[in-house]
Amino acid sequence: MRMGRSTIQKLLILCLCASLLGFFMMIMNIGFNCQNGAKTKGNVDGLAKEINDDFKKKMKELEEKEKNINLAAKRLDFLQTTLRRQYPYAVDYISQIIDDDLPTIYAITPTYARHVQKAELTRISQTFLHIKNFHWIVVEDALEKSQLVSHFLEKSGLVYTHLNTKTPEHYQLGENDPSWLKPRGVEQRNLAIDWLLRHVDANKEPGVLYFADDDNTYDLQIFHEMRSTQTVSVWPVGIVGGLKFERPLLNAQGRVYAWYTAWKPERPFAIDMAGFAVNLQLLQQNSQARFDIRVPRGYIESSLLSKIVTMEDLEPKADLCTKVYVWHTRTEKPKMKQEDILLKQGKPSDPNVEV
Repeated sequence: MRMGRSTIQKLLILCLCASLLGFFMMIMNIGFNCQNGAKTKGNVDGLAKEINDDFKKKMKELEEKEKNINLAAKRLDFLQTTLRRQYPYAVDYISQIIDDDLPTIYAITPTYARHVQKAELTRISQTFLHIKNFHWIVVEDALEKSQLVSHFLEKSGLVYTHLNTKTPEHYQLGENDPSWLKPRGVEQRNLAIDWLLRHVDANKEPGVLYFADDDNTYDLQIFHEMRSTQTVSVWPVGIVGGLKFERPLLNAQGRVYAWYTAWKPERPFAIDMAGFAVNLQLLQQNSQARFDIRVPRGYIESSLLSKIVTMEDLEPKADLCTKVYVWHTRTEKPKMKQEDILLKQGKPSDPNVEV
């Protein structure tokens, strides 16, 4: 759908080749005529001038074609963005016709109701809109799907699946509990895995699974790199674990042998949820693998990965795990003192305005 630089370059090369072919044909014609004594020196000079003028004309035409192609590419980008917002499934279908051998990235995002929920989803969805063959699985931590998330997804312009399941009460965080006290998003990720294994045949539809939390920040490069995952690919994650970054450590052969982390480095896979992607076929072959909500803190990732891969089989990405393309950022919890005062006065903000 999108006309990139490589496409434009190919078109320009074809035009240039056509011009050069005509130029060489005229040169050959001159040589042939000269050998037969059919042209005088004056005629040859005239033909040379004619060739030179023709070549300049062709180059001017080529420059004009380049301008038109660039303009067409910009128009296509605009049309693609507009079409994606209005008819997301149509755009995905067209994209897969063009890139039918490109594995689909399935991004699983658990989410829960809070003041910044829509803001978080909006931010990462703007990144996801730039990714081809992308399917977003959003799972609400709720007994029922909310209107806010439903409306948001309908207008997102993305191909999506909307699911919901409530975290068991025993594992729910209290109002003032720190985020690390209990595991979050476990039941939601497992439900998404169930959906994928029921609805997608990885043998027929190659895919890569990624756990994209709604409070993270993503560079598009990470999606480009994970798409070629054959087993489980890994990379560094920024601003996590009390460090500037955590990452896999590689030996001289470029294989993962340990983890750069300050907290519990002895974990089988001492890695953040944002630091790995799984080949869907591998998950299909280990269809019972799920996250275990009962494991000690910090072992959630290991509870899944230990069932499907060994450390020796991990695929380092991000320039041998030396580049950071994803950050474990968090939006500050807003202070709602004035809103609370209005609530006590019976004059809350208009509930019909989604924020």
